[in-house]
Amino acid sequence: MLCTAALLVAGIGSVPPGFAQERVDLDMTARIRQEAFYRSQVMATLNHLTDVIGPRLTNSPSMAEANRWTRSKFTEWGLSNVHDEAVEDFGRGWAFTDASVEMLSPRVMPLHALPKAWTPGTAGNVEGEAIYAKLSNKADLEKWKGKLRGKVLFTDELRAYKPNEKSDFQRHDHDSLEELMSSPMPTERRGDAAMLAQFRERQEFAPLLNQFLVDEGVVATMSISSWNDGIVRVMGGGSRKAGESTGVPALVMMAEHYNTVMRALERKEPVRLRLKVDARFTDDANMPGYNTIAEIPGTGPQKDEVVMLGAHMDSWHTGSGANDNGAGVAVMMEAMRILKAVGAKPNRTIRVALWTGEEQGLIGSQAYVAKHFAHYPEPTDPEQKALPAAFRTNKGKLVRTPEYGRISAYFNLDNGSGKIRGIYAQENLAAGPIFEEWLKPWHDVGATTVTQRNTGSTDHISFDRVGIPGFQFVQDQLDYFSHVHHTHLDVQDHAVADDLKQASAIVASFVYNTAQRPGKLPRKMLVED
Repeated sequence: MLCTAALLVAGIGSVPPGFAQERVDLDMTARIRQEAFYRSQVMATLNHLTDVIGPRLTNSPSMAEANRWTRSKFTEWGLSNVHDEAVEDFGRGWAFTDASVEMLSPRVMPLHALPKAWTPGTAGNVEGEAIYAKLSNKADLEKWKGKLRGKVLFTDELRAYKPNEKSDFQRHDHDSLEELMSSPMPTERRGDAAMLAQFRERQEFAPLLNQFLVDEGVVATMSISSWNDGIVRVMGGGSRKAGESTGVPALVMMAEHYNTVMRALERKEPVRLRLKVDARFTDDANMPGYNTIAEIPGTGPQKDEVVMLGAHMDSWHTGSGANDNGAGVAVMMEAMRILKAVGAKPNRTIRVALWTGEEQGLIGSQAYVAKHFAHYPEPTDPEQKALPAAFRTNKGKLVRTPEYGRISAYFNLDNGSGKIRGIYAQENLAAGPIFEEWLKPWHDVGATTVTQRNTGSTDHISFDRVGIPGFQFVQDQLDYFSHVHHTHLDVQDHAVADDLKQASAIVASFVYNTAQRPGKLPRKMLVED
């Protein structure tokens, strides 16, 4: 989770200017509800993104198609300034078609495993003997040197099966929403130094390991899925950077099949596997990724100011990216369509952004914020420079662009397809009462809660960390963290149509209300080095 500790609350005892006159246009709210609930296109949008285009790994051919198709829809709906913006030097493109793994001995058995992104495929079927080999540091490499040719390495220990003790599908109830209203006291982050040390070690060790596996003639590596019940949870491996070793084919196997192989190895039985991975790099050089942008122009006195909404369009590669985050993309697109359909003439410009590279560290939104609004200077210390921006200390003085003062807020959706139950105010106490007023017309469809809690790990953090009001909505969890998050089950079947309709309407109303306020949303104080 990215850290927002550098942002402190300002104006704790103040009331936002004009708050006593905070108004909600109920006529516009009613029109938004009618369009969203009775003439929705949100599922048609989600269907095309997921069933037709499919998973959208950053820089993959399907991500490029998603950029093209969403631009065409924005243009069809009459939006303005529709374009892609490049995020430079992301890395190589990669695509995956198929994978199969079979145990040949001690008995024949199909095994379910899927490749990590940015790892190579095989040249047709390959075979090898399975062994358990933990390779976590340089000493391990020395230990196994010269012993791994022709082997398929199982790199994790057997993990005992633990059944779920609660429902896989969850919605907020009165008690869970009440619990969200309390904010835990912040604790001293004593583990930061250890966490950074581990990060640096992994960063240094990964290319050494990749090259070692190639040099030793390893056939492939197998990791155990972090979830049980046949769910394969898989992300990246190898390397997306041109010029770096990609290692050997690296796969993640469902836990129950992985344990079957490990038990055979514990019995000292020889295990032979056959596997085939159809995966390839689509570029030989580092290529840019792209954010897709579109607008409804402002028509009032503050037309040069902007309200933003967005979601990340990239996904992992084994499902279809329906809930992470095709659902968020479909909702944000639908919110823009709704506002055009109801004839909204916003005071401020309303701008939507569909981000790339969120799964690799908020890369698309961070680059956009740095270009258009603000960024911290690049550190001169090589160790600091090698860290992700969120991990850096002594960031320096924020460098603001002329656009910095013209953005009012950014709203994000990225927690699956569950309905909106409220909003995280990110410790922006002055914004809380405003949001409470905006939510009142939506109490009847379950959106009631404004919590001062921070939530992280997605694109609103790119705005929040430079002092721009950035918010994520509170959503029902459904089975997001039990079945679909980063798994091969992240497909359209797990999305709930009525929830997405409700979310689209609420997002449309929030960005419209932000665009119509006499003043911009209040900001928190930014503490700078």
